[in-house]
Amino acid sequence: MRRIAIAVAASTMTLSLAGCGVLDATGDGASASPTKGDDVTIGLLLPEKANSRYDKFDYPIIKSKVEELTDKKGKVEYANADADAARQAGQMQSMIDDKVDIILVDAVDSHAIAGQVKKAKDAGIPVIAYDRLAEGPIDAYISFDNELVGEVQGRTLLEALGSNVDTSDKVVMVNGSPTDPNAKQFKQGALSELNGKVTIADTFDTPDWKPENAQTEMAEAIGKIGKSNIAGVYAANDGMAGGVIKALKAAGVTSLPPITGQDAELDAVQRIIGGEQYMSVYKSYPDEAEAAAQMAVTKVQGKDIQFDALTQDKVDSPTAKDIPAKLVQVSPLVKSSIKDTVIADGIYTIDEICTPRYKAACAAIGLK
Repeated sequence: MRRIAIAVAASTMTLSLAGCGVLDATGDGASASPTKGDDVTIGLLLPEKANSRYDKFDYPIIKSKVEELTDKKGKVEYANADADAARQAGQMQSMIDDKVDIILVDAVDSHAIAGQVKKAKDAGIPVIAYDRLAEGPIDAYISFDNELVGEVQGRTLLEALGSNVDTSDKVVMVNGSPTDPNAKQFKQGALSELNGKVTIADTFDTPDWKPENAQTEMAEAIGKIGKSNIAGVYAANDGMAGGVIKALKAAGVTSLPPITGQDAELDAVQRIIGGEQYMSVYKSYPDEAEAAAQMAVTKVQGKDIQFDALTQDKVDSPTAKDIPAKLVQVSPLVKSSIKDTVIADGIYTIDEICTPRYKAACAAIGLK
């Protein structure tokens, strides 16, 4: 469910409250029922390692923000499931047994984790769904506007195809994992832009978001459609875009069609500069991760006004309605926007991006 205007209003309200001093208030109004001081323990469950963002950005940012909010007395207990839903269930059970104060969970399988969410709830441990909307009795949800992500991908792909784009132009869709509810929203957003303007010649739902699975799927599509008949490829994230590119190159394609992505991974930024990948979607991980840390700490500390200010949006899952939520906005990442996004926000430095292989291409777009 998308309520962009409300999400923006939530961000504005959060800033306004901070400006008035409300978000820094303590017992005199910000907390109706304080339950915990600064010695909080937050369990953080992240889903996989194929996407480098989780270990590189999400975990360290959340850890740092928790320390900042708790005068370095709070801690984060972290586990990564490496795309294994059963492993994640075990990791969550360990956190329940350890009696952490709250759990942030980015589910490998949003449906399968519902039982563990209920166990946490029964044990008196609140659960916030992070990045992916977990099922079960979650207390809140924070993510990016996932349908908007797909819209941005689809719209930018059409722009790459040019003003002469035609319904006969064949596009292959390499979507995300069928166990990830975000993937469904990405696909819906992309189709809202692509339907009626191009032909979806083949489409795949890629198990575990794995690049090697995307490569196999793309090879299959090339075999069906013919390498010279593919006008563009919708790849739902950057890792899979890399697999798509490998399949096209293995088939002897030298002039690659426009290929989408998501997550602004370093390899993808370099591929965009080098002309192999057309675009990615930049999602401000600091914005998402810091807000998640704030939500977790304020929830545990019983600071209801803070928590409500951070969760002004509402979403529905298959098992719960009107879940308090915060949706973070996104933007397209193409050659012309690299400087104003990942570099401006300190995600990467020019030196990290413009390695010797990419020096000339970087210089051509003013990155030096």
